[in-house]
Amino acid sequence: MSIFKSLFGGKNKETITPQDAIQKLSEVQEMLMKKSAFLEKKIDGELATAKKNGTKNKRVALQALKRKKRYEKQLTNIDGTLSTIEFQREALENANTNTEVLKVMGVAAKAMKGAHKDLDVDQVHNMMDEVADQQEVANEISEAISNPVGFGEDVDEDDLLAELEELEQEDLDEQLLNVGPIMDDLPSVPTQEPKEKRKTAVQQEDDDDMKELAAWAS
Repeated sequence: MSIFKSLFGGKNKETITPQDAIQKLSEVQEMLMKKSAFLEKKIDGELATAKKNGTKNKRVALQALKRKKRYEKQLTNIDGTLSTIEFQREALENANTNTEVLKVMGVAAKAMKGAHKDLDVDQVHNMMDEVADQQEVANEISEAISNPVGFGEDVDEDDLLAELEELEQEDLDEQLLNVGPIMDDLPSVPTQEPKEKRKTAVQQEDDDDMKELAAWAS
């Protein structure tokens, strides 16, 4: 307990901060770890002495074993103290972290409150309604501007379609006139039968005469 009183100053000293407590606990932990390493070496040395004098000088061996037991007991106590210190240091570190987080959150909450102090929820809703109304007005104005005024609004679309059909028909008639007569360029129709066909008719007539003469002669 005297170690902690010397480190933390007892009740008469001013309360230290968590950061200072963590630092002092780390220093005590380091000191105890060094002492633990020293005791382990002492234990190994006493064990070696006891083995060396076990058969030669039992008194020396027994004294060595007694010191070994004391060192082991001190080492056990130090291990328990180190576990306690480590647990307390981790708890302080977590508490310190939580404290810092809460401080930051408190500052953020105050900043947010300051940012909203001049704002009212109802006023915000009213303002958003006005924005929506003005946006609707702007859309109507844009639509009105985009519609042409006095340009073709009094013309019937059916009349325009009829006029377009007349123009297309005039264009088609003009194309037909530009083609010109095509009958003069065609070959004339033959007025006589082909020679082969005429020759065949004469031969047929001669054959008929010969048949008739042969019939008469017989």
